[in-house]
Formats: sequence, C-alpha cells, structure tokens
Amino acid sequence: MFQTRLSAGIRIAIGLAIILVAWQAATAVFHIPNYTLPSPSAIAAVMIKEWRPLLQNSLVTLQESGLGFGLSIVVSVPLGIVIVYSRWVEQVVYPFLVASQAIPKVALAPIFVVWFGFGLLPKVLIAFFIAFFPIVVNTVVGMSRTPPEMIHLMRSLGASPLQILLRVRLPSAAPYIFAGVKVAAAFAVVGAIVGEFIAANSGLGYMQLVADNNFQTDLLFGTLVALSVMGIALFYLVGLVEFVVLPRPLRQNRIEGGSTL
Repeated sequence: MFQTRLSAGIRIAIGLAIILVAWQAATAVFHIPNYTLPSPSAIAAVMIKEWRPLLQNSLVTLQESGLGFGLSIVVSVPLGIVIVYSRWVEQVVYPFLVASQAIPKVALAPIFVVWFGFGLLPKVLIAFFIAFFPIVVNTVVGMSRTPPEMIHLMRSLGASPLQILLRVRLPSAAPYIFAGVKVAAAFAVVGAIVGEFIAANSGLGYMQLVADNNFQTDLLFGTLVALSVMGIALFYLVGLVEFVVLPRPLRQNRIEGGSTL
C-alpha cells in the first residue's frame, strides 16, 4: 500500500514537473508578456517577494472556509440522517435542497452581506451553503445502502433504532460520508473566495481583486497557487482522518463500490 502511494506520488510529481517546464519554455520561446501569462519562475518570484501578505490573507481565507466547512459537517450529517428516517422530510425538504443548488452562489453573496454585514459571518455562510450539499447527498446514499439483513439481524437481537443507527447504519455509510466531506472541503474554499469577491478587506479573494486592478497577473497566479494548496491540504487532511477513523474493510468497500461524487 505504501509503495503504491509512493509510486503514485512520484508520477504526479513527474507530471507536474513536465507541465511547469513546458510552461516556462513556452513563455520564453513565444515571448509571452508577463501581464498575459507569467512564467512559473515569475510566479514563484512574486510569491517569495509577497510571502507575508500571501500568508496573512491565506490565514483569513482558511478561517472562513474552515468555519463554513465545519458548520456544513455539523448540519449536513444529522440532516441526512433525518431525511433517511423520515419519509415526510425526504419528500418535502430534499427537493428544496436540490433546488437550492441551482441558485448561483455569487447571487447569494450580496444578500448575505445585506443581512449580516461585511464581517466574517457572510463568508462563512456562503462557504457552508456551497459545501453542505455533497455531504447531505452522500449521507443519504450511504445510509440507504446499508444491507437490510444487517438491520433485520439487529432488530431480531432487540436493538433499538438508536443502536441500529450507531452500530450499523452510520458505520456502513461512513465511507460515503467521508467522500462527501472531501468534496465539501474543496467547495468551502470556493465559497469563502466568492464571499471575499463581494465584500472583504482581507483574504485571498480580496488580494486577487487588488492584484487584478493593479494588473499584477503574476500575483493573481500566485494567489491561485495558494488557493490550490489550501484546497488540496484540506482534502488530504480529511483523507488522513478517514484513514485513522475507518477500519480498512470499510475503506476497501468504498474503493470497490465507489462513491456518489
């Protein structure tokens, strides 16, 4: 397992190196202006030069996305459980949850700013609004795929509905839930940036707006690199928690059975 992961990591590193070398060569050979497409070396140089603002604004965005992400987990998993256990909630609430995803999140940001001001809360709520849906869907799907014979066995042994939930349904759905949480981790960063585009005086989204107004394309790409690193870090942090929490058979079931997202 370790050797497989190491081999995959090496392939990814080689692929990334090839892309960066080709990018660097293309900007030099075709004399592409820095304001149109900066070279990787120019992006690295500006990130080193502006490391302090990048770090400070990254921490702001990380706080916003982290709070929205955490709130999405706290709300979405119980909501998914209620949807599975209540036919009425499934028929009434679930369609509204699906319909809510058709609303452009950029359109919600100004409304949240009007309601909650220009502080931290609007960005957290936008991050939550974008991140919660994958967790709800995967929770519902995972719990719905619990083997019926396991539920019947627990009932025959006199187990209560709560015991069935905690000992059978949640463990069975856990791989699906973690799959949704991984997707939500990346979505939460997107939500925080959307909020910063509308109303903010700090954060990577705000830094992008300033760089765009000043025609600092290299810094624009630098903030994109920082955002990518943040999203990847959150994704793999969830993967690490999954590896620690879930037994190997459950992780293997997810790999073999796939996920909804």
